Amino acid sequence: MLIENKSIAIVGGGPAGLTLARLLQLKGAAVKVYERDFDKHARVQGSPLDMHEDSGLAAIRKAELLDEFKKTFRPGADRTLIVNEKAEIFFNDHETKPEEDFGHEHFRPEIDRGPLRNMLLDSLQPETVIWDSHFLTMERQNEGWMLHFKNGTSAYSDLVIAADGTNSKIRPYLTEIKPVYSGIIMVEGTVSKENAPSIDAMVKGGKIMAFGNTQNILLGQKGNGDLGFYASFKADENWPVTSGLNFSDNTQILNWFNTEYTEWSPVWEELFKNAATPFIPRLIYYMPLDQTWKAQPNLTLIGDAAHVMPPFAGEGANMAMLDALELSEHLTGTHFSSLQEAISDYEQIMRKRAAIATQESLENGERMHSEKSLATMLDFFNGHLTS
Repeated sequence: MLIENKSIAIVGGGPAGLTLARLLQLKGAAVKVYERDFDKHARVQGSPLDMHEDSGLAAIRKAELLDEFKKTFRPGADRTLIVNEKAEIFFNDHETKPEEDFGHEHFRPEIDRGPLRNMLLDSLQPETVIWDSHFLTMERQNEGWMLHFKNGTSAYSDLVIAADGTNSKIRPYLTEIKPVYSGIIMVEGTVSKENAPSIDAMVKGGKIMAFGNTQNILLGQKGNGDLGFYASFKADENWPVTSGLNFSDNTQILNWFNTEYTEWSPVWEELFKNAATPFIPRLIYYMPLDQTWKAQPNLTLIGDAAHVMPPFAGEGANMAMLDALELSEHLTGTHFSSLQEAISDYEQIMRKRAAIATQESLENGERMHSEKSLATMLDFFNGHLTS
């Protein structure tokens, strides 16, 4: 095995990094995960994730965690309403979609990020994750790298794997290629179901996609009942600054919504009026589809650090977990004569696969923010329903 007697450092304890650690430990590898969160109880932000049969779920199966996943996922959370800006329902699969359909190509079970992280953490050997390890720099030492962290500690590793997200501090050691702004911003908020009773009555544990006038509201209910939502629209990259908005002021954000989402029903106002603050303006980036770099024998990337993409095809986390699966097989298999050869082959496959998913995500983003977004997305969902 190419990684026999080698120390492996995974920087970043998100779904990709933890999945990779689990898969490598199943093969007997010596692996540590360096995570900047203070401990395992740190709040995990973000919307629920839908797992796809041939990527996220494939990695979970290989990690021997499917039974645990079935105890943890949220049956019915993938059920969807598609509405217009007036909250009039045009598509509803609550009555027709089964709660569980593992093995079906279009079944995409949803899981909250926190429970997914806990499931993966619990599968690792004790003390695999080194918490409070905010990566700063590293330099070459011997055949590997010496890593330095904000807490003053350092650690040597023969192989470093960057799983540290869109703003990866490790990616520049491999390539100077930077992410590109997609032209879309999503203002994220979270509100308790008690503070958004009208929307809660509509969503019924699933999700809502609302389209109108090139703008969206995308919303999903979390396991604790909270409603996570995104107001999604096209804007300049510097909009969070030039808008002059105080994202900790509900009144300002509500006034902005009423001013910009002019044709939208008052039913949506409870989201902005009662959400916990601050709201988070998220600029949506993607890596160039033709990105390439020279493979190294002691460094590689997975997940958003390798190929951040828009969220409009639900592929980001799934591609990241598939990265973990494919990289683990390359590192622990017998097909390659050197680590550089194994990593090079993995990266070529990963970049090609990620480019396809990124293109799909970009195209979906354009469809969802077009003048005909409602009709286009109805055609898309009705097509899936009958296939």
